[in-house]
Amino acid sequence: MNKKDELSYVGNLSQLGGARHYELTDGWARNLRAIDIESGSGLKYTIMPDRGMDISLASYKGTNLVYLTCNGETHPAFYEPENINWLHTFAGGLLTTCGLTHIGGPATDEGEAYGLHSRYSTIPAKQVADLSEWIGDEYHIKIRGTTEEGRLFGDKLRLVREITTIMGQNKLRITDTITNFGNKPSPYAILYHMNFGYPLLSEDAELIILADKTEPRDENAIPGMNVFTKFIKPQSGYKEQVFFHTMKGNELGETEASLVNKKLGIAVKIKFNIKSLPILTEWKMMGIGEYVVGLEPCNVPGISRAQLKEKKLLPFLLPGESTTNTVELEINEIHP
Repeated sequence: MNKKDELSYVGNLSQLGGARHYELTDGWARNLRAIDIESGSGLKYTIMPDRGMDISLASYKGTNLVYLTCNGETHPAFYEPENINWLHTFAGGLLTTCGLTHIGGPATDEGEAYGLHSRYSTIPAKQVADLSEWIGDEYHIKIRGTTEEGRLFGDKLRLVREITTIMGQNKLRITDTITNFGNKPSPYAILYHMNFGYPLLSEDAELIILADKTEPRDENAIPGMNVFTKFIKPQSGYKEQVFFHTMKGNELGETEASLVNKKLGIAVKIKFNIKSLPILTEWKMMGIGEYVVGLEPCNVPGISRAQLKEKKLLPFLLPGESTTNTVELEINEIHP
């Protein structure tokens, strides 16, 4: 329908979809801001402004798409930066952003210790704004926020994130602009930790990926090199497997990966550009109660900063320099 005809049927656009703002009140999530987005055609997800504008819950027509850890949505005040203690407040969900100067396991670089995946996802966004509006006959649900990671005498990076869904479409677009607002060059590493779970993820699911090259992160992943697109039932004692996929793009650099569950009738497609995010990290964990696949576009492999420097793979942003990433997610129904 066009805008005029559509509005003739409703008294409030919230009947069809939109953004709903509120605060959580219980347990580790108390005082955590949340914004529910409803596309009006099946896609629903929750933005967490106090977690760097990351996304926790996500579902399609009532069917869950994501994996949530035992922690669930957790206020960043409980963050513990040392070693792997990031996991104590890691909720999983549709998106946990890692970076902005370090990703991967705990590491030390030039005498400074960096915890697992660094601190971005534990920083509250500011200047959070609901910019939803009609553009012609399309209603664009649009949320924007700014997150800054920096300290005195240290690196200073600003990420401005805009998350958009057009009402009536089962898609979302994340557009991030990262700027060095400091006075010296800053390392820049980012990983979009997107975590998919049951029932989308099951032994009936399959990963479809456009990769030029796939490498195991470590010895644990080597046995899975021939089956990284397949999944199994939850296993006792399973050890996580991580693969680094160097992605293949078209003439514009566009690439994609899909998690398809034909039995469920749902496919989730992630689109991004290899010019800014050349690698897709796959985190495959088939454990009992810890059953998840992470599909994670990133600009560098998840190894230590010291190793990245040695291999001359660590990007830097100059003072005042900006770069932009776009990650899109699309839900499609499939039929046998």
